[in-house]
Amino acid sequence: MSAASEVLLVDPTIVVVPWHDDVVDLIGHDLRSTYVETFWLNVFGPTATWLLRRMATGLDEYPGGYELDLEQTASALGLVFTPGAANPFARSMQRTVMFGGAQPVDGGLAVRRRLPPVSARHLSRMPPYLRAAHQSWRSPHPEQGRELHDARARILAEAMLRAGDPGDAIERQLLGLGVPPVTAVSVAKELSLSGS
Repeated sequence: MSAASEVLLVDPTIVVVPWHDDVVDLIGHDLRSTYVETFWLNVFGPTATWLLRRMATGLDEYPGGYELDLEQTASALGLVFTPGAANPFARSMQRTVMFGGAQPVDGGLAVRRRLPPVSARHLSRMPPYLRAAHQSWRSPHPEQGRELHDARARILAEAMLRAGDPGDAIERQLLGLGVPPVTAVSVAKELSLSGS
C-alpha cells in the first residue's frame, strides 16, 4: 500500500466525510445490505465490514461528515485503539481503504455509503458456493417472469413504506420475504430514487 493511501491513526479522532461517486451511488449496494454482508464480507473481513457500516450509519446522522472517536469505535468492535498502524483496529481501517470502501482525504477519511458489485477478481477468490450464490443474485429467476417479480415486489415495498417502515430497510425486508435479490435491489433503488 502506498504512503498516499495509508491511514495514519495517531490522533484520538478522525473526520469521516461521504465519498461521492455518481456511478457507485447509483448501481451500488448499501453497506448494511444483505449483498454486502454476503459477498463483500469475504473481501473486507468482518471487522472492516462492521467498521464501514458504523461509519455509514454516522453519515446518515451527519450527512456532511462527523468526527469519529477511534477509541470508542474500536471498543464497540471488541478491539483496543492504540495510535499507529500495527494493531488490529488500524489494520481493519486499512482494509477499508485497500479494498475501496474508503479513501484518505485531507484531515480524514472519505467513506462510501454504497459499494459496487464485487469484481470478478474478488469473486475468483471466493469459495464455489459464494460464486454460485453471486451468479444467482445477479440473475432473475427464469421460472417466473421478471415483470411479475417486479410488480409483486413493488406492491410489497410500497405497502411497507405506507406502514411506516424505513426506506433503507426495504431491500432487506423484500429479501426476507423471498423476493429474488436482483428484483429486491432494483425495486428498493427505484423507490429511493423516486423519493417515495
